[in-house]
Amino acid sequence: MSRVGTGARWAGAVLAAVLGASLVGCSATGGKRAEERAKAAEAGRPAVSTPRWTFAMVTHAGDGDTFWDIVQKGAKEAAAKDNINFLYSHDDQAQQQAQFVQNAIDQRVDGIIVSLAKPEALKDVLGKAAKAGIPVITVNSGSAQSKEYGALAHIGQDEEIAGEAVGTELTERGRKKAVCVLHEQGNVGHEQRCAGAKKTFGGTMENLYVEGTNMPSVQAAVQAKLQADPTVDAVVTLGAPFAPTAIKAKEAAGSKAEIDTFDLNESVARDLKSGALGFAVDQQPYLQGYEAVDLLWLYRYNLNTLGGGRPVLTGPQIVTAAEAAKLEEFIKRVTR
Repeated sequence: MSRVGTGARWAGAVLAAVLGASLVGCSATGGKRAEERAKAAEAGRPAVSTPRWTFAMVTHAGDGDTFWDIVQKGAKEAAAKDNINFLYSHDDQAQQQAQFVQNAIDQRVDGIIVSLAKPEALKDVLGKAAKAGIPVITVNSGSAQSKEYGALAHIGQDEEIAGEAVGTELTERGRKKAVCVLHEQGNVGHEQRCAGAKKTFGGTMENLYVEGTNMPSVQAAVQAKLQADPTVDAVVTLGAPFAPTAIKAKEAAGSKAEIDTFDLNESVARDLKSGALGFAVDQQPYLQGYEAVDLLWLYRYNLNTLGGGRPVLTGPQIVTAAEAAKLEEFIKRVTR
């Protein structure tokens, strides 16, 4: 069985609400209509007869970030089901991300989905979206600012709760000294993860800031830290692409530290199964994309909202070797 934290149990309850709302929102005939929607979605046909609305998703993803490929896949599959014209744009520079949101406003889209890694940079433009009457849902990061900025809901994991789950797991594994590797300075979600981990970790933890766009530099920084301090017995990376790099750094340093990470991909699953990684923290990115589109559709169709002013949680879930084996099929099809 997976070891699921408080946030994940809440996520399960909220997801049940999402699914229930979807069924009620689209049909008064219950299971039969829901079954028809499912069959249409499988065939790649819209499962609804609502207008072809246009939704724009704008994220802070950098090029080649596999995490956001999964978010985007979930969003696209929900859009196909809901008869939505889906537009996607991304940039890891906050000002460019804000410009993409402005472009969506200028195009008079019917809904906007946006991540808030650097919230202040998006505050003004989201105010413009509100004035234009465009409903907004935030995903992944920025849960604390979501309501303040006028969003209908935030879908993702609470980053501090996720960090707390990591700190608890490290403590249960008997770790004493850990390093939290931050690969994007200024990302509030990353800071919250490390802060949460420190809060519940029974040992000591320090932050290590690295240049996330330069993997050789990341490896060199982690390796240098492990060589300089042999008492470090755990390294936590904040994204799946950085886990293999940390493993290489550990090997080069001759360290016995356990490497753990946030997020899943095929490489992480393999390394969990082989024992090269201790555990991973899954926030179910497919759900973040899928439910964001679905909830915007429900709002446009039926004025439904979720969360009651609190985040709709999709994680965290601690994944170990046993769970990775069970999830491997879904990881390969890019839905976990």
